[in-house]
Amino acid sequence: MQIINLKNEHKKIYFMCLEDWSEEMKEAGNHKEFWYNKMKESGLRVKLALNDSGEVVGMIQYIPIEFSTAEGKDLYFINCIWVHGYKKGVGNWQKKGIGKALLKSAEKDVKEIGSKGIVAWGLALPVFMKASWFKKQGYSRIDKLGIQILLWKKFKENASPPRWIKEKKKPEKTPGKVTITAFLNGWCPAQNIVFERAKRICSELGDKVIFRPINTLNRDTYLEWGISDALFIDDKQVRTGPPPSYKKIKRKILKRVKKIG
Repeated sequence: MQIINLKNEHKKIYFMCLEDWSEEMKEAGNHKEFWYNKMKESGLRVKLALNDSGEVVGMIQYIPIEFSTAEGKDLYFINCIWVHGYKKGVGNWQKKGIGKALLKSAEKDVKEIGSKGIVAWGLALPVFMKASWFKKQGYSRIDKLGIQILLWKKFKENASPPRWIKEKKKPEKTPGKVTITAFLNGWCPAQNIVFERAKRICSELGDKVIFRPINTLNRDTYLEWGISDALFIDDKQVRTGPPPSYKKIKRKILKRVKKIG
């Protein structure tokens, strides 16, 4: 196994989070590529894990915390760490120490940059990005937002602890209409899929439905709302992880449409 920095030849598979075999991933559009092209000028770092055949089997991406969903200073924030775990494509490479190797490589990189620490987020549930896994790697819990746990590892004693940025407001209803508000940052293809599905559904449902996209890659817009990626039907948020199917999203919207007559 080899850990390398992202190269041009690997960008396509990186933009698809290593799932270039997935038909669903093709629905995500080019939002992650757009996010990457903007964020690479603001300190984004990406490392990949290659197996002995040179195939990409893992990835980690991390940015200055000032561009993340947390508040902090002189810290880096891990957006995600992912080791391919499906039978399709390159196969299941999890539980082979690849995630730990990626994390250690990122920590070494961040120390060399001069950052005071590195921040991660994890879920309290035993699914993707488990908070318990980061704790085993020496990270300490510092804040909580629902099931999302904020953790960090400080490299310098004068490092200030980070905090989650909280939601500041919710979308408002539109009298006589169903308003679909889709918040999109672009970094996560799974959330990009939700955005594209909702957009397509709204284009099919006529004038009873309003589609309202909100671009949270614009930092001021994100800070105004305190919401990075989310889907709302009127003022009610839809659970989007993992991405609900096209049919499920449409069913939820139609249910609301019927209520307004």
